[in-house]
Amino acid sequence: MTSEHPVVLITGASSGIGQACARRLARQQAIVYGTSRQKKLITNHREPWTLLPMDITHSEAIAAGVARILEEQGRIDVLINNAGYGLAGAVEDVSLGEAQDIFDTNVLGAMRLCQAVIPAMRKQGHGTIINISSLAGRIALPFQGLYSATKHAIEGISEALRMELRTQHIDVVLVEPGDIHTPFTKHRRFAAASATSIHSRRMRRALDRAEADEHNGVKPELVARTISRIIRSRSPRPRYTVGQPFQRLVWHLKARLPSRWFEALLSRYYGVR
Repeated sequence: MTSEHPVVLITGASSGIGQACARRLARQQAIVYGTSRQKKLITNHREPWTLLPMDITHSEAIAAGVARILEEQGRIDVLINNAGYGLAGAVEDVSLGEAQDIFDTNVLGAMRLCQAVIPAMRKQGHGTIINISSLAGRIALPFQGLYSATKHAIEGISEALRMELRTQHIDVVLVEPGDIHTPFTKHRRFAAASATSIHSRRMRRALDRAEADEHNGVKPELVARTISRIIRSRSPRPRYTVGQPFQRLVWHLKARLPSRWFEALLSRYYGVR
């Protein structure tokens, strides 16, 4: 990034990874705009960076937020698409409405932001888009299939977008966290049909394992540190993984083991074999 004080827009900045990024980048003298759809948090905001009201499922709210930043700063150097939530439930039990809701936030929300800022980045001649994916974007998790699907979608969109924008001096980077200790765990939603599902006991075992890993996960500041390095880099890599070393190695196992072996190991780990 050429500017010493880049203008950064971070979605989902009221807690977790987004908040850690906003705090770190603000300390490094970036001009940070975060977003939240919780009006109470915006009213009580006391951080040294700006928190904007924005529901990323509404194009009008995105357009208003982007317009405000461009009016105040004249540019947007970095977009960090971080907002999203988890959904637990067997694929069989997730309603179409629940599936549409999580895709609307986790995938289409990021897409709306990209489409809103790319014209400004093209006009200014540079920009960096950082999409927060997950290791679940490369390895599907049992009883988190719809969440995994949204992150697989972010991976695909980002890979295509990177090639499409390469000649326009706009970098597109994926960040793939493993288990991070954040409020993401307590905010995870459950498919309404899960409580009475035939899958409920196996799902609970899988979620117990996942929640234990999340509670013991690395701090979100580690992701923020990685993102800070990406922003300062003249030539960032296409993707960065962040998390416990053994989790970062799982992808390599998937690439090398026969699919049945890998799925058997993953099923045993989550107690659903």
